[in-house]
Amino acid sequence: MKARVKWVEKMMMVGESGSGHALVMDGPPEHGGRNLGIRPMEMLLLGLGGCAQIDVVHILRKGRHPVSSCEVELEAERANSEPKVFTKIHVHFVLTGVGLSEKAVARAVELSAEKYCSASVMLAKTAEVTHDFEIRAV
Repeated sequence: MKARVKWVEKMMMVGESGSGHALVMDGPPEHGGRNLGIRPMEMLLLGLGGCAQIDVVHILRKGRHPVSSCEVELEAERANSEPKVFTKIHVHFVLTGVGLSEKAVARAVELSAEKYCSASVMLAKTAEVTHDFEIRAV
């Protein structure tokens, strides 16, 4: 896997993935940014959410469970001093699907958290990462 980050101006940069996609990142105004893009640490948190969501939806679909939507809500705390690593991350899945089994969702979340989501496993080396879910009626 490869990626490239190119500085544009002030604290703005463009990240380019090895798969050919690009996005703008920027720093906060107090660090010279103009708040024109996502912060790099926010991106890391979003990467965790995307990685976990792919796993959970894939596991449920593979088991032929009727998932129709899945959202991942993330909340994180960071250390007060440098390096300001994540110290706590909570991952909350909100799923819908007619007849979606609580047992199946719990198993999919567990497998993602403990085995398949590389981002979750990696971040758990420095942060307390917790997961839960809710199933909403369609």
